[in-house]
Amino acid sequence: MGVDDGPRQEEIVRFAARQAEHRGSQLRIAHAIRYPLPGGSTTDSRERDLAAEAGARLVQRYEDLVRSEFPGLSVTGELPMGSAAAVLIERSGEAGLLVVGHRGSGGFPRLPLGSVSWQVATHARCPVAVVRPGGTSGPPDRRVVVGADLTDGSLEALDFAYREAGLLGVRLEVVHGLHHAGMVPTGPIGMVPPDFAALDDEPREFLEKEIARRRDRYPSVEVDLRIEHTRPATLLAETSRDAALLIVGSRGRSGVKRLLLGSVSGEVLHTAECPVVVVPGQDGD
Repeated sequence: MGVDDGPRQEEIVRFAARQAEHRGSQLRIAHAIRYPLPGGSTTDSRERDLAAEAGARLVQRYEDLVRSEFPGLSVTGELPMGSAAAVLIERSGEAGLLVVGHRGSGGFPRLPLGSVSWQVATHARCPVAVVRPGGTSGPPDRRVVVGADLTDGSLEALDFAYREAGLLGVRLEVVHGLHHAGMVPTGPIGMVPPDFAALDDEPREFLEKEIARRRDRYPSVEVDLRIEHTRPATLLAETSRDAALLIVGSRGRSGVKRLLLGSVSGEVLHTAECPVVVVPGQDGD
């Protein structure tokens, strides 16, 4: 995970520690030291030493918190040199999950999503959890929500969601938003309402088939399928309220899709009320 000295970072550290604990994994806490500092000099060794000392104290504080509250978890600290986003993206190649805060993670306090968090969620090579401290309105329900559509990237997110629900021992809610135009042009005759029931058949059959394919692999995971006629991002934001986790796919890791992240995933990162995990798709557009 990437940390800074911003407000309520302890909540993000605890989230990352719980994730590592569920996986039986090591937790690495990284704070990027950007050098030279803005307005600083590359020859000022004292400035560099002060930045490193402050970073070391910060990482040590969070290491101590984890060792105190998660005594069985292996935790190490890192002080890499460089920009926060570049450092975390590089680390993502060897991680099972990368955790950042919604604002100001990895050495850049109080920057809005769209800077470090946005870059990392867009370009990381592993799933990225973006956590907004205090973002839920109450204690989380025992459920994981996944946004599903009819693409391969969505299926990778679905697989990740099944694993998460199994690790956490919670219910999985598979959500699909159908956003149809209210009227469909039919040439000179005019406009007629679409056949919504027929339009629903394909995604329902597709998702029910994918759920059935995973039943034997995850027999303990209880699954609900929710399909509604509304914008996907609006539906996901609604279902994120009090959820333990919301999982979305990134629609590929290269080209325009990589840069845009996907309109639904990008909007959800700004609007969800629980931690969001962005699962990267396969290489290619």
